[in-house]
Amino acid sequence: MDTFYEALSFYRKRKFEKSALLCTELLDKNPYDQAAWTLKMKALTAQIMVDDIEAEEEGIADSLLDTETIAQAARPGTSLRTAPAATAAGLRPRGNTGRAVSGMVRPATQSGLGTSLENALKTPRTARSARPVTTHAARTLRLGTASMMTQPDGPFIQVSRLNMSKYASLEGIAKPLFLYIFYHENDVRNALDLAVEATKAAQFKDWWWKVALGKCYALLGLVRDAEQQFRSALKQVPTVDAFLRLSSIYTKLDQPLNVLEVCTAALKIFPNEVTLQTEIARILEALNNMPTSVKYYREILSEEAMNVEAIACIAVNYFYSDQPEVALCFYRRLLQMGLYNAELFNNIGLCCYYAQHYDMVVNCFERALSLAIDEAAADVWYNIAHVAIGVGDLMVAIQCLRLCISIDSNHAAAYNNLGVLLNKKGQTRDAYGYFTASQNLGSYLFEPFYNHSLLSKNAGDLQTSYNTVQKSLKIYANHMPSKDILNSLEKYFKNI
Repeated sequence: MDTFYEALSFYRKRKFEKSALLCTELLDKNPYDQAAWTLKMKALTAQIMVDDIEAEEEGIADSLLDTETIAQAARPGTSLRTAPAATAAGLRPRGNTGRAVSGMVRPATQSGLGTSLENALKTPRTARSARPVTTHAARTLRLGTASMMTQPDGPFIQVSRLNMSKYASLEGIAKPLFLYIFYHENDVRNALDLAVEATKAAQFKDWWWKVALGKCYALLGLVRDAEQQFRSALKQVPTVDAFLRLSSIYTKLDQPLNVLEVCTAALKIFPNEVTLQTEIARILEALNNMPTSVKYYREILSEEAMNVEAIACIAVNYFYSDQPEVALCFYRRLLQMGLYNAELFNNIGLCCYYAQHYDMVVNCFERALSLAIDEAAADVWYNIAHVAIGVGDLMVAIQCLRLCISIDSNHAAAYNNLGVLLNKKGQTRDAYGYFTASQNLGSYLFEPFYNHSLLSKNAGDLQTSYNTVQKSLKIYANHMPSKDILNSLEKYFKNI
């Protein structure tokens, strides 16, 4: 069999390492074999190429060194940072970053809106849940470096020595070369130079190169230039990839309404496209518009019945809408699909507890603990403490909360609950300390401020009580739809 044909066969079978080795043999015999050279580039790129739309994550540099100016008082519903208050049916607890709990852990839900500079710069040992998040470029840089180290002769291509204008005019080589430089070498600047030259060679008529330019601009932080390139590409040839990348640009700019507009226009061209519907559902969920978000997730399930994210998000919505029996059906569906992790068993255990299937609760939490690692184990112990409180065993609840804190020393909700339980036992001084720790770690929680205010009032320190409850009211107003409770609380403390 011809060696090049065999290498091409391995490439089509996704055996990229064997394909690259055969291409290396061909290049040893003839270094100027462009076909083998191109195929090896494609094989090396395919080994580490990732879906960079889903993998994109906002890092510290993106959020803290952003030069874009955002309005200090954005209109309600026009900003993810100032999302309107949730409805009673959509009320959910907040995670470590201040975001409402979602059905799926996505890159954007790990950091961003609720992470401060002080928390972000903590070391992984003291605050693993608030560790600094690297950007997409840095992550792929490590992947590219690791793959280069496997080659004894060094890198396959010396990118700095390439004549970009020469290779940009070669149609069959320019695009694989760009992908190799962009994904394998992670050299965004040289990839941008190649894309610029190729765009000129194509007389600005090739939409593919405009998307490539937009990807480079986005990674370099030039979001407005990236937006212009994506829009220009969509005018020539509308593609799902370009629509999704444009929506990610607007998400970075904190313009959720533009994201919804772009994705809605894209759905008219690509009806029932799951990725576009998922993007709309995520934005609506971030804006606390849970009913409409669930509506889109249901449409996703009608097109793709095995979509894990849609099933999980619908289950979470049912659970926080006081329908644990229905949520349990969705979680059982995930279990039947082969999903097997601590988070799933933890959620099933909670659903069984609130649905009064007590015979299954202990087994589910035992399975969750056997599979849990790091912060997942802390959350499992935290939920077990809730079950213990529900059955009236406060000593077990205290022990579970202490185990939760020993695993994750930044679990603000656990500190608050532990303070409440210790206060019930008469250990008021210890309760003060736990409420203070919870306030410092979870500025997005109103409960520790309110509990601290009550202790201060009972101790006769009315000024501290009033100041603390004011902080609680400000946080509470961002999460709760009703203003009556706020007014009654404020009048109560003013009349003391």
